[in-house]
Amino acid sequence: MQYNWNWGIFWEMSPDGVPYIDTLLAGLKWTLATAIFAWIMALALGTIFGTLRTTSKPWVVRLANGYVELFRNIPLLVQMFLWYFVVPELLPAAIGDWLKGLPNASFVTAALALGFFTSSRVAVQVTTGIQALPRGQRMAGAALGLTPTQTYRYVLLPMAFRIIIPALTNEFAAIIKNSSVALTIGLVELTAATYSMREFTFQTFEALTGATIIYLIISIIALLLARLLERVTAVPGYISSGSSSAGGH
Repeated sequence: MQYNWNWGIFWEMSPDGVPYIDTLLAGLKWTLATAIFAWIMALALGTIFGTLRTTSKPWVVRLANGYVELFRNIPLLVQMFLWYFVVPELLPAAIGDWLKGLPNASFVTAALALGFFTSSRVAVQVTTGIQALPRGQRMAGAALGLTPTQTYRYVLLPMAFRIIIPALTNEFAAIIKNSSVALTIGLVELTAATYSMREFTFQTFEALTGATIIYLIISIIALLLARLLERVTAVPGYISSGSSSAGGH
């Protein structure tokens, strides 16, 4: 059977009364909203637990390591199902019913699951960045009379983040792609919108090509912004622009 190509399908009307291109763009909005919300959460939690993994208190290190291993080693799809189907049943009935009754329950669940999953990966990057710094920086902070918290805030973390910007860029690109898993719990993000278009029109290749191009554009924009950020934040003589390696210790 010969496949009938129809690139004009994007401008034909969907059952919702809007062009299919608008359906894909609406899915893109949910993809970006999920990824951005999850990324803010992942960056905050990842920074906290990544920092705790480098402290001198063994019980704190074990706690932070446990957090990382828990969320990093459970597949994202399983975590998505746990948050959506299991967690509301474990909470008190009133809270569980409230969660299940939220108008955007699938969005909230997807963002939380993706945020926790990615935070464990960010934590590893933060730990690596801190450990890559020379010991003299920590000692210099103590010599200046800074508390351990102040040393992390003003000395170690600013330099560590400059080192790990390329790695964080990869994680942000991954979080955009991983948001597609949310279709399994009913969130109509870009991939789900693409499948919907394919099922109604039977134009499989056109639908998937359109989604692929959109994902590529978003990834390229994120990469370019990250490279700009890397150049702006580079420290002369220590971190060269466009490189994730540290030098000049």
